[in-house]
Amino acid sequence: MTPDLSRQRVRERRSYLARTLREAVRPARLLLVVKTALAVGLAWTIAPHMPGVTDEYPYYAPLGALVSMYPTLMGSMRSSVQTLFGLATGIGLAAVIVLTVGPTWWTIPLVVGLGVLVSGTGWFGVGKEYVPMAALFVLIIGGQNADDYSLGYLAQMGVGIVIGLVVNLLFAPAPLIGSAEARVEEFRRQLAGHLHDIGSAVSESWPPETAQWADDAAALAETTADLRAALAEADESVRYNPRARRRHAGTAHIHEQLSTLDRIAHLIRDIADATADTIWERPAAMSLDPALPEPLSAACHAVADVIAEDDPSSSAAHRRRAEAARAIRLLLERVDDRTFDVRSSMGPGVLTAMHLRRILILSGERPDDEDDE
Repeated sequence: MTPDLSRQRVRERRSYLARTLREAVRPARLLLVVKTALAVGLAWTIAPHMPGVTDEYPYYAPLGALVSMYPTLMGSMRSSVQTLFGLATGIGLAAVIVLTVGPTWWTIPLVVGLGVLVSGTGWFGVGKEYVPMAALFVLIIGGQNADDYSLGYLAQMGVGIVIGLVVNLLFAPAPLIGSAEARVEEFRRQLAGHLHDIGSAVSESWPPETAQWADDAAALAETTADLRAALAEADESVRYNPRARRRHAGTAHIHEQLSTLDRIAHLIRDIADATADTIWERPAAMSLDPALPEPLSAACHAVADVIAEDDPSSSAAHRRRAEAARAIRLLLERVDDRTFDVRSSMGPGVLTAMHLRRILILSGERPDDEDDE
């Protein structure tokens, strides 16, 4: 391993560690930590005072509180219902064994196997693990007192879940819309950075000294998937959330932004792939006319500046779109001239010009609208 590659991997690991630590101490995460601790403490305090035989199994109440705590209210309610459904199903499977042949060396593994089989239906969500677990606990721990144990197990879990839901409702988490929107805006800047890197790569001496831009472009699809997951969580965070209703929160505009940026990301990946093929002479490589790197690089940088604009309606944004439109026009003119001279239209310059024009359209304004400026 070369020293440069080794240092790069060290930097990547440090960056990953710093990012994960930041995620762990986000305000929303710290609020969840406090609420979880409070719910577990309340459940453990209340559980011994439950009526009947249920007070003999107080340790299940904190577990119920723990499984009910999710970053969003909707997630908490869904996981709570799924957990109770899984528990009830597992207890029901165990009850069939208790009422018939009883727990033996072959009925216990049989009912656990059935629990695993049933949990694979997809009906139980996060509660699927509790189907075989509840059946096993009832048969092994409940034993001769399976009825009392089943009642105590299910009741105390229910108590803990209710306590967790109440705590989560009283201290409702803030909607995650702001965080999702900030990440989408960061993705916009990331796309602009990738296109700047490509513009720099084609103007360097070949092959370029660094190849990180190609690796980063290849990771755009993964970034988009992560953003869609974060946006789905933001959508869920406003459901049944009183704090969201007060703010009249909505995510439609963020979905539209991400959809546009996703299309731009696909175009940038195509540009990066074609450029990388040419630079490193891969099997799909097409030669780049020596007259094209300069206008191609200028067009990439100009369009990247448009992507990075925070306010597309500002005068600065209009000026940058005009500059990008002119840069693309110059690139197209150079491509047309060289096509006539060398009698070949194939090459990364053609693809890049087409994609840059499309990116500029997606960024808010057609290049033709700016041609007369």
